[in-house]
Amino acid sequence: YDAAAVESVGKQKAPNSPVAGQASVFIFPDLNTGNTTYKAVQRSANAISMGPVLQGMRKPVNDLSRGALVDDIVYTIAITAVQAAHS
Repeated sequence: YDAAAVESVGKQKAPNSPVAGQASVFIFPDLNTGNTTYKAVQRSANAISMGPVLQGMRKPVNDLSRGALVDDIVYTIAITAVQAAHS
């Protein structure tokens, strides 16, 4: 994660990579790892994060965790509305 998200670390771990440290999308091996990292970054960085966003469905469907903050709910509603308008 650090090499993908932090440019100085990415340059050390992958010195020839033109994208090291500049990732904006992260793919995790399983739901638990993804959810743990997502919540840790969101809460510790006081960052706006949205998701999970589900794709490939006939109609817009997105998910909220039981620990969702009010802002999480509002952003998910907004994303779902935009998806509905474009489907």
